[in-house]
Amino acid sequence: MSLTDKIKDKSIKIGVVGLGYVGLPMAVTVAKKGFSVVGFEVSKFAIEHVNAGENYIGDVEDEDLARVVKEGRLIATSDYSRMKDVHVVMIAVPTPLDRYHQPDTTFIEKATQAMAPHLNDGTLVVLESTTYPGTTREIIVPELEKAGLKVGESVFVAFSPERVDPGNETYKTHNTPKVVGGITTKCNEIAKVLYESILDAQVHLVSSPEVAEMEKIYENTFRNINIALANEMTVLCERMGISIWEVIDAAKTKPYGFMAFYPGPGVGGHCIPIDPFYLTWKAREFDFHTRLIELAGEINIAMPEYVVQRAMKILNTKGVAISRAKILLLGAAYKKDIQDMRESPIEGIIYQLESCQADFEIHDPYVDEFHHERNGKTYRTVPLGNLKKYDLIVVITDHSNIDYRKIAESKVAILDTRNACKDINLSNIERM
Repeated sequence: MSLTDKIKDKSIKIGVVGLGYVGLPMAVTVAKKGFSVVGFEVSKFAIEHVNAGENYIGDVEDEDLARVVKEGRLIATSDYSRMKDVHVVMIAVPTPLDRYHQPDTTFIEKATQAMAPHLNDGTLVVLESTTYPGTTREIIVPELEKAGLKVGESVFVAFSPERVDPGNETYKTHNTPKVVGGITTKCNEIAKVLYESILDAQVHLVSSPEVAEMEKIYENTFRNINIALANEMTVLCERMGISIWEVIDAAKTKPYGFMAFYPGPGVGGHCIPIDPFYLTWKAREFDFHTRLIELAGEINIAMPEYVVQRAMKILNTKGVAISRAKILLLGAAYKKDIQDMRESPIEGIIYQLESCQADFEIHDPYVDEFHHERNGKTYRTVPLGNLKKYDLIVVITDHSNIDYRKIAESKVAILDTRNACKDINLSNIERM
């Protein structure tokens, strides 16, 4: 029986390497479709929680994880010898940047090296981690060939970028269209059968892994550049005494040729602040300078400093120096209604406030505490108490379960970086 036949009748086990924000939702999605799944992880915390049916990822339903674990369709392990039990492997490990903003592919390399000696002949290997064009061919393929596997014959390799949008209530892993680029035509064919068997969405084939890798980078670079435009317009509109939010609402009335992007205190999440740097790094290999992309990155990276400058202006009008002010940062997660702290703009804002010796507290209903990557400190969020003790409240994340009207009616000065108070017309609110 061929691999495609085994996929169609769900008689194979599927391995998912990495059980984080991408891997665990995929593992649960695959298991819910009736496949047996083995999750490979280095984190003891993740392994113990998965095997106990205890969820730790926001985009996974608690009951879904508990059910597939109880039914024996999902187990987690750190033992790569268990690869001998699977015939499809999906790699969803982190792809961070190093301190010089260069891609760190260490997790991909180590995962491939660990699994390669244990793979069965005829196994499909799909990389889902976002990375620069060329990663699949330049890193995955050589490691598999070192183990004596022939790509396109004894092992099939493809790249299919994850498209996870934390907190999105409409599009989840199971119903988001999938792009697939295989090393060979046969690789593409098998990968297409796989994703059609586990997703309720279109599977779009492209001619190579490089096209699929570039497609993912292009998606997030598109968003990064347009957010940068909104942020730059915000700075100009503030100087001109114009509301950027009213401008965007007016522009949205055009039924064609315009897509609304909104300003904010900075860009967060794993993808948008990071992915464009993969491309700028790779472009240097081709003697090409990605000027627009890098400029957009500079604009977005500068927004936390701009937020603190605006805060200083507001405090100055009250006759309070920022070094003597008491400030409440409202929201810590990088986007509304989730607990995800990856690359959150609050890190840059904290860095700026501490350089000004400001006294601040943080409230986030989704986050109890978080670790600041730059200064190494851990911050705990506080409950909302007596708001009158603050000189300024800065809205960083517009969580839906915060009563902004009640906060505004405290009469404390507010800097709203997310337009969370859009329907509240009080003189103590200043919108970014």
